[in-house]
Amino acid sequence: MPDGGVDAGHDDRDGGDYDVVVVGGGPSGCSAAVFAARYGLNAVVFDRGRSSIRRCAYVENYLGFPAGVDVETLYALMHDHVAEAGGELVADLVESVTRADDGDGFVVETQDGRRVSARRVVAATRYDAEYLRPLDDGTMFETREHDGEEREQFDRSYPESDGTTPVDGLYVASPSDEADRQAVVAAGRGARVGLAVVGDARRDDGYPESVAKHYDWVRREAARDEEWADRDRWREWYDGRRPDDADIDDALWTDLRERDIDRRLSAYLSDDEIAERTERGQRRLLDHVDDELVVERAREIESEGAEVSS
Repeated sequence: MPDGGVDAGHDDRDGGDYDVVVVGGGPSGCSAAVFAARYGLNAVVFDRGRSSIRRCAYVENYLGFPAGVDVETLYALMHDHVAEAGGELVADLVESVTRADDGDGFVVETQDGRRVSARRVVAATRYDAEYLRPLDDGTMFETREHDGEEREQFDRSYPESDGTTPVDGLYVASPSDEADRQAVVAAGRGARVGLAVVGDARRDDGYPESVAKHYDWVRREAARDEEWADRDRWREWYDGRRPDDADIDDALWTDLRERDIDRRLSAYLSDDEIAERTERGQRRLLDHVDDELVVERAREIESEGAEVSS
């Protein structure tokens, strides 16, 4: 059974290029990483430090757990989800984030001596953001009085509501006044930040604003109109949204369009595929349930069946 910890991850302590580095493996960080990784971005979560959720005795208001969920199981489920989506988990503490020498992206240095590069960084640690000090231009932190003493702390109004910041490529899921008080709200904030990351990555790839937003969803194949099963219809739809003044050549546009159409078409599932995913999803949940409880419930079901048949 998973224990809620993270894998030591890659061993190269002096290298590693990522599309996205997420600092913090709680609900907001894992949620952002899942959305980024599911899109296909190379994402890593660094998680070792003071986790606010692990200070909870038990979580009773996280949607989807009607009897609540213990913190270690929730943590294990979140980390398992990141790994399933294709993200990497590393048990290490980020000490600093600096701009790369060429100004493109960031260099992330950790307590254990890792030094990795990233095009984008998502801050997702509730307590402070000291590791972001090298990026501060004088507006990231503010001075407040606490118990008669003046202290400097991260300005929670610094990021926009979608997590974007004045620093290109830096996003903040936490610290956040909007999301730091409840785990389920933090997860929603992380999802919003993750979608912002994906949208910006698409813009960098060349997608114009008219089609830059990304929606991570799947639908029933039976609910799709026959018109939208036709690849040429999708091509017509995309070409109608290509701005006349877009700085993109025909070859790149064709490549981007066809990739997006592939995504759109693969988002429809047959009844058999839905059934397969449903069974697989429930089996994965069993990986996080105590074996003795699974056996106990199986015996109860067997007993109930015997009573009915008699």
